[in-house]
Amino acid sequence: MSLFWAIVIVVVANLVTVAAMLLVRRRAPEGSRFQDGDRASGVFGVLAGGFAIFAGFIIFLAFTSYDQSRTGGETEALTVLQQWETAQLLPPAVRDRLSGGLVCYGRTVVEQEWPLMEEGRGGDTFNPWTIVLFRTVRLANPVKATEQSAFDKWLDQTSDREAGRRDRLHGAEGIIPSSIWLVLFLIMLFFADSGEGAGAQAVLMGSATTVIVLTLLAINALDNPYAGAVGRLKPVAMERTLRLLNLARADLNQTTAPPCNARGAPVSS
Repeated sequence: MSLFWAIVIVVVANLVTVAAMLLVRRRAPEGSRFQDGDRASGVFGVLAGGFAIFAGFIIFLAFTSYDQSRTGGETEALTVLQQWETAQLLPPAVRDRLSGGLVCYGRTVVEQEWPLMEEGRGGDTFNPWTIVLFRTVRLANPVKATEQSAFDKWLDQTSDREAGRRDRLHGAEGIIPSSIWLVLFLIMLFFADSGEGAGAQAVLMGSATTVIVLTLLAINALDNPYAGAVGRLKPVAMERTLRLLNLARADLNQTTAPPCNARGAPVSS
């Protein structure tokens, strides 16, 4: 969600709730509908505190999911770079194919998987180069001690890369308690007081509305780490890995082109 639409939502929510408060206030008795306003405010203060704790817990869960997705993407990108280095120690028969497959894997993440995640469909994606890499490494026949050690390391790094990818695709859904916030708004309407100025009543409802709506927007942003404009996760780590791989390939004079185009789609050899 962009900053513009966030401001629009806050303004519209304030207009609706303030209008509702002023409308109810016209028929509300003086001193609100509670005979003992202090006692009622104390009770609802405890209730509001409970909502605040509940909201904080939800924000914690949403942020945990957000941070897990961010860390997973960084771990996946770092592991791709490390696997490319490991591939240089494997038998020559599979070295170039594994190196090119890793480049194509990274391109697929950036150009194909990330746009799908921004649309909320990232969890259903499957990187086809995972199978290509698996089939290629099965052809390796490590003989030297260095090759055998690199082969074992490759398998461990594959597990790390898959774990990072799983965390990147992870995201919490449906944790925003919209019905609970609606109940809180309705409770506040009971404090409508015809004996109090309209401005004071508007400020009472507007300030509470702003805090609640901003809290919901923050939860929504954390709950959808790949959508919107503010705080959106981008494939920065994998893009950096691809740039480093291009530099490393040039330093090692590797002229064999990866078996894919710039978007990670396979090309015929």
